[in-house]
Parts: sequence; structure tokens; C-alpha cells
Amino acid sequence: MAAGDLVRAGSVIDRSDLPMGTVVTATGRVSVARPYELATPELPFTAVQLSRLDEALTLASRSTGLQFSIFLGALGQDTRVEAERLHASIGANATHAVLIALCPGLRKVELVTGQEASLRLPDRGCKLAVMSMVASFKEGDLIGGLVSGLRMLCDQAGSLN
Repeated sequence: MAAGDLVRAGSVIDRSDLPMGTVVTATGRVSVARPYELATPELPFTAVQLSRLDEALTLASRSTGLQFSIFLGALGQDTRVEAERLHASIGANATHAVLIALCPGLRKVELVTGQEASLRLPDRGCKLAVMSMVASFKEGDLIGGLVSGLRMLCDQAGSLN
């Protein structure tokens, strides 16, 4: 990317004072080359937090035999319908799947369980897990809330044996 300023006629420019990547063109314009800096979006989680969340998801899935997933993003105005659509997109394993869908913009949490998963996760237990997550979210602890909610759901579902 280049930028330049037009130097007035009669102005004298000491070329030795120009920084690296700067030139005076034949028309008298000072042209400066600057390095292109890629703007990286700020991620919601650090590498350590992602590792912690991955470990919680893996342990919950292994110990219960259910497939746990988390979605964080926009769910539209009808969050429940979109969460159910996301859950159905899991495919053949959807009956044994549990989806925690978070829409921070609308401050909504949706918990969707498949047919087999719902037999092991009673509504009351799911509500308690969501309430626990929401309490942590209100304190600004997104990862802590998700990990705690996963543990509660895992305890409710029981072990695979």
C-alpha cells in the first residue's frame, strides 16, 4: 500500500532524511511504502481455554457415550428453531447427541437433546445445567460456565456402563 503527499513547487527535500521505503517521484510527490498488516479478528477464547473446553467435551462424550457439541454464534430471532436445525444437521448420530447453542447477541442458551439422549437427560437436569451456565455467563466466565454445564449434564446422563 502506498501513500503520498504533494510537495509544493520550490520546496527542497533532503532525500537523506527520508525513512526507508520513501521516495520522491518525478512529479514531486513523496511516496511511502508501508508494510501491509493483516487485521486478525479477536477470538473469543485463548488456546488454553479452547484446550479446557475440548477436554471437557471429550471426557463428557467418552464417559456417557453421548455426542456433546457446542455452538457459539448468531442463531437468528427464533433461536430454538435454529438450534434444532443445527442439532439435526449432526446426521445419523443426532439421536445420541446433545447440543448447547449460545447466542451471545440475544443472550440466549438453547439445549437440544436427541431422542436417545433425552431418555438419559431429564428436563429438570437440563434446566439446572442451563441455569448454572447462565449464572457463570453473567459473571463473565463463558468457559467456566460451559465446562460446568457439561459436567452437570455428564453427571445426569451417567456413565456408559
